[in-house]
Amino acid sequence: MATKGNPGDNRSRSSLSSFIIVAALCCFFYVLGVWKRSGFGKGDSIALEITKKAEDCGILPNLEYETHHGNQSTSFNDPKQDIKEIEPCGEQYIDYTPCHDQMRAMTFPRENMNYRERHCPPDEEKLHCLIPAPKGYVTPFSWPKSRDYVPFANAPHKSLTVEKAVQNWVQYEGNVFRFPGGGTQFPNGADAYIDQLASVIPIDNGTIRTALDTGCGVASWGAYLFKKNVLTMSFAPRDSHEAQVQFALERGVPAVIGVLGTIKLPYPSRAFDMAHCSRCLIPWGANDGLYMMEVDRVLRPGGYWVLSGPPINWRINYQAWQRPKEELEEEQRKIEEMAELLCWEKKHEKGEIAIWRKRVNNEYCRERDSRVTLCESSNAENVWYKKMEACVTPYPETTNSDEVAGGELKPFPDRLSTVPPRIASGSVPRLSVESFKEDNKLWKKHVNSYKRVNKILDSGRYRNIMDMNAGLGSFAAALESPKLWVMNVLPTIAEKDTLGVVYERGLIGIYHDWCEGFSTYPRTYDLIHANGVFSLYKDKCNAEDILLEMDRILRPEGAVILRDNVDVLTQVKRIATSMRWNTKMVDHEDGPLIPEKVLFAVKKYWVVGDSNSTVSD
Repeated sequence: MATKGNPGDNRSRSSLSSFIIVAALCCFFYVLGVWKRSGFGKGDSIALEITKKAEDCGILPNLEYETHHGNQSTSFNDPKQDIKEIEPCGEQYIDYTPCHDQMRAMTFPRENMNYRERHCPPDEEKLHCLIPAPKGYVTPFSWPKSRDYVPFANAPHKSLTVEKAVQNWVQYEGNVFRFPGGGTQFPNGADAYIDQLASVIPIDNGTIRTALDTGCGVASWGAYLFKKNVLTMSFAPRDSHEAQVQFALERGVPAVIGVLGTIKLPYPSRAFDMAHCSRCLIPWGANDGLYMMEVDRVLRPGGYWVLSGPPINWRINYQAWQRPKEELEEEQRKIEEMAELLCWEKKHEKGEIAIWRKRVNNEYCRERDSRVTLCESSNAENVWYKKMEACVTPYPETTNSDEVAGGELKPFPDRLSTVPPRIASGSVPRLSVESFKEDNKLWKKHVNSYKRVNKILDSGRYRNIMDMNAGLGSFAAALESPKLWVMNVLPTIAEKDTLGVVYERGLIGIYHDWCEGFSTYPRTYDLIHANGVFSLYKDKCNAEDILLEMDRILRPEGAVILRDNVDVLTQVKRIATSMRWNTKMVDHEDGPLIPEKVLFAVKKYWVVGDSNSTVSD
C-alpha cells in the first residue's frame, strides 16, 4: 500500500528548498534522490543528511556552474524588470488537457469521432496559470512496481473500477489502484495473452520492437510487453472512461490521448513492427477501409496486425456479444476483403484472435496496385492535421522479391546503434552515415555531462522522459535502459523530418507543434529535455506558453534540462523563476566561451490550495 504523504508540511520543504538552492547543483540532484526515497514531512532528519553529504560534494573542474553570460540582456526581456509571478489555476483545472477539453469537444461533429480529436484553444482562450496537483499527490512508485500500483491521490477517478469491474482492468484498494494485468480479451492476464501472440509473431527475439496499441484502455498490453523488450505507443480517446491514458502514464507506460477519426495518426510511415486492437471499438470495415489503410501506412513491411474480439469468431460468440450474427458476419467479411486488398497475409485465427502480416515488398502485391488508389508517396509523412485519404501508401522500391521494402531492420538492441535504412539510403536530405555517427557520439558526450550534474538521471527516479526536439533520437539512445523510456517529439517545424529514423532505431516518438498543448494529461512526465526548442520557436509563438505547457505535463519535483543559446536561456530562466522552478544555468561542457548553455531546473512540490509564492525562494 502507498504511504500517505504530508504535502502540507511546507515549513520543512521551504527550509530544504532554501538549502538546495545554495548547494552545489551536483549535490542538489543527489539530495533530491535521497529526499524522494525518504517520503514527506521529514525535514529535520533530511537536513542533517544533506549537510553530511554536501561536505563530500565538490565542483567538477570541467563544468562551471555559473555562466559567464548570466548578466547579459536578451532580445526578449529587460532583465532589470521585476519577475512577474504566474498564479496557480483553479482546482477545476487539475486534469486540464487544453487540446482535448470536454466542453470544447462537444461543439464539434460526432461523425467519425471528430469531436474526440485535437481541438486546441485559440490564443485568447489559453490559460496563463499553473495547473495544480491534487491534494495528497505523491511521487509514483518506481518501475516495475508502478506497473501494478498507482496512488489514488494522483488520479482520483474510480469510474473504471466500476465500469470494468468484471474485466479485471483496475481495482481500488485503500489508497492505491491495483492493475491486475487483466483485460476484456485476456481474462487469464496479459502475460498469457502475449504468450499466445508470441506463438505466431516473433516477439521474443528482438524482431518486434515497436508496437502500436489502438484504443489501449489502461495500456496493460503495452505494460506487459516491456518484459519482451517491446516498446509500445498506446493511445485512447479522452471519453466517458476517464483517466485511461492518465492511468497508463502513472503506471510508467507510454501513451497519448488520441483516436482514429478523420485525421492521420501523428506517426511516420513504416514506423511500427506490430499494431494491435483488443476490442478497441474501431469500425475497421467502415469508411471503405480507411482506418485499415492508415494502419497499413504506419506498419512497416513485414509487420503484424492483431485483431482480437468482435467480429473475430462471430459464429461462436455472437450471442455473448449480444449482436446479430448477420451484422458481425458482414463486419468480418469487410475486414477480410480489405486485408486482402492491402496485400496482408492472414497468418492465424484461433478463438477470438486473428493475425495478419503485411507483405515485405510490392513484388507480392502487383495485382493490388491495379485495384486500389495509391497515395502520393511524398505525403506519407505529411500527417499533422491532415485528413486521412482513401488510398494505399505505396511500398518503397525494391530490386528483388526477397528484399524488404525500405530496408531490413536488425533485431533490437542492435538496431539502436546500426545506421538506419533511411539514412543509409540517403532518403533524408543532408543526413549522411558520418553525420549520424557524429550525432551519436555528441549526445553520448552530452548525456555523460548531464549525469555528472544530475546524478540520479539513470537511477530509476525518472521513468517517463520526453525529448521535445528529438532529432535523430540520439539523446534517447544514450539513455536507453529498461528503467526508463523516452517520448521522442519531432516538432512539425523542424528543418528535417527524422521521426522515421527514430523508429528505425527501435525508439518511439510523435509529431507535435509546441505552439499547442501536448496530447497528454497533466503531471505525466518525470523529466523533460529540450534542445534548441526556444530558438526554433522564437518567431512562432510565446516562450511563456511553451514553458507553461512544460509545467503542465511535468510532475511535481520533476526535472528539466534545456540546451540553447545563452540569450534565449536567460529569458527562459526568468520565466521559469516565476513558475515554482528552481533553476541553475551552467556552461557548455566544452567551456565558457561557447554561447550554447544548459539550464537545469526542478519543479517545486505544491498542490491545489497552496498559498506559497510562485517565485523561487
